[in-house]
Amino acid sequence: MSKPAYDVAIIGAGIVGAACADVFAERGLRVVVVDRDVVGSGATAAGMGHIVVMDDSDAQFALTNYSQKLWHELRSELPDNVEYEQPGTIWVAADDEEMAEVLRKREYYQKRGVAVSVLDQKQLKEAEPNLRDGLAGGLLVPGDGVLYPPSAARFLMTRAQQRGAKLKLGISVTQIAEQRIRLSDHQEIMAEIIVNASGASAADLTPSIGIKKRKGHLVITDRYPGFLRHQLVELGYLKSAHSVDRDSVAFNVQPRRTGQILIGSSRQYGAEHKEVDQIMLSNMIRRAEEYMPGLGSMSAVRVWTGFRAATPDKLPLIGPCPGYQSLWLATGHEGLGITTSLGTARILVDQVTGARTAISAEPYLPSRAVTECAHV
Repeated sequence: MSKPAYDVAIIGAGIVGAACADVFAERGLRVVVVDRDVVGSGATAAGMGHIVVMDDSDAQFALTNYSQKLWHELRSELPDNVEYEQPGTIWVAADDEEMAEVLRKREYYQKRGVAVSVLDQKQLKEAEPNLRDGLAGGLLVPGDGVLYPPSAARFLMTRAQQRGAKLKLGISVTQIAEQRIRLSDHQEIMAEIIVNASGASAADLTPSIGIKKRKGHLVITDRYPGFLRHQLVELGYLKSAHSVDRDSVAFNVQPRRTGQILIGSSRQYGAEHKEVDQIMLSNMIRRAEEYMPGLGSMSAVRVWTGFRAATPDKLPLIGPCPGYQSLWLATGHEGLGITTSLGTARILVDQVTGARTAISAEPYLPSRAVTECAHV
């Protein structure tokens, strides 16, 4: 049998696929990336671009913290159009119960070396004057950043190509088999390793991986320089937007370099169409106005939706797919794919090449969620 043309074939040119291509190519492997659309489309184009450390679980913290450090290391190499800024995040507490959560988060982060500071009611108002009166306080995480995801994905893919990776766009993968993928033009690509990094579409090609599509809405305003200084997220987000079985909205706003404000967030299961859901959008905007009343008088210039790949335990699938010899997964990141793309790529490539991972790969292995991978 002839040797496959590539060492690695990656399905998906979003930010996770691009990051994987970059690291594989850096290690000297022959790489090809296939995507039915353009680089940085799909969930990458629909995301807020929040480079955030999260603590829903120890495993989520480990991956987001590791990945954020990689972004900080890469920052000096990023072109201007990636729009990397570091405004920090303020987790906003509405009441005393949520202030108790602020104190818990402070202790958790500080024990693990992440700089944070607690803001009381007065300090919160000074930090963000346009928040409504009466909020209890918040937690400032100054190391959190924001960027423009499509440009970040293009940067990573361009660097991968400079390192020898090949890119095939505008063509779909119709089937995965051992050491080959079949394309919509009836051609096949042979590779020693296949990586399914196709985000919310990953389950179409690998049905048994337990990923569901989660739809989200975003709004971006006209330019209002100085209105917002930090990424703001309500602490109620941890209770509502992270529900795994019901629709929800939460206050989440982000300042852009342009002076525009990106407004989120919503989560919907079972919605297959891309059209804007006016009820969901209205609920999301109403929630944002409850925290920042001034948003209600602003002009919106664009509203859009996207689909994220969600797993039941809110952790991505990074590693070999049980039942295959050659298939590996890098998907299931839901709303954290932008943050965790760099860490995901390192963890995946280290596993493939037999190198030691910087953090334990065990919490993200697909074997925890995949009971059977049936394939041809």
